[in-house]
Amino acid sequence: MYRVKEAFYTLQGEGAQAGRASVFCRFSKCNLWNGREQDRATAVCNFCDTDFVGTDGQNGGRFETAEALAAHIRSLWPDAPGKPYVVCTGGEPLLQLDEPLIAAFHAEGFEVGVETNGTLPAPDGIDWLCVSPKADAEVVITECDELKLVFPQPLAPPERFLGIRARHYFLSPMASPSVPDQGNDPVKQSNTRKATDYCLAHPQWRLTLQMHKILGID
Repeated sequence: MYRVKEAFYTLQGEGAQAGRASVFCRFSKCNLWNGREQDRATAVCNFCDTDFVGTDGQNGGRFETAEALAAHIRSLWPDAPGKPYVVCTGGEPLLQLDEPLIAAFHAEGFEVGVETNGTLPAPDGIDWLCVSPKADAEVVITECDELKLVFPQPLAPPERFLGIRARHYFLSPMASPSVPDQGNDPVKQSNTRKATDYCLAHPQWRLTLQMHKILGID
C-alpha cells in the first residue's frame, strides 16, 4: 500500500532541475515531524512548510500496487514531447518508495527524482537524488546528485555536510512556516541575504530560490 498526499504536474522550482516539467508525487508521513502543529515545537524538523498528512490532497489517495500508482502518475503527464519526470517527495518519500515502485515508474517511461532528508537508505534505481538534511538528524546517504540545505539551521551548518559527495551543493533560504507563499516574509528576506553572503564567501555552494512560489504555481 502506497499513501500519497497529493500529485500534480508543475515545474520543478528548486535546485539543478529548476524549470523542468515534472509530476510531483508527495508521499504521506515523515520521520522527523508528524505534521501536527501542536507538535511542531518539539519536532526534529520544526520549520516544514508542507502539508503531508493524509491522502486528501489533489490527486492523492491510497494505491494497492506499484503499478497502480505509476499509472496514476503517468495519467498526469501531458501527451507531448519531452522525457517524463517524476519527483518523489514528502514528508519523507523513502518511508514508502521502494524498488518495485521505481521499476514501475521506469516502465511508464519516467525518470525518477527523489527529495529526501537523507536519514534513510535510498533504494537502487533512482535517477536523480536530492538530499536535504534537517537539524541534527543523522544523514546516512553519503553520495547524491545534489545536496540542498535549508539555510540557516543552527544544528545543520553547511560545513557539517561537506563529507557528502554531491554534484551540486545548494543553499535554500529558510522561510517562516506561518507566512503564506505569496505573503511578505521578513524572515525569508533576511535569510536570503545570509545565504547570498555565504555563497559568495564559499563558492562551492550555490543559491537556489523557490521559483514555484515566486511564480505562484504548485
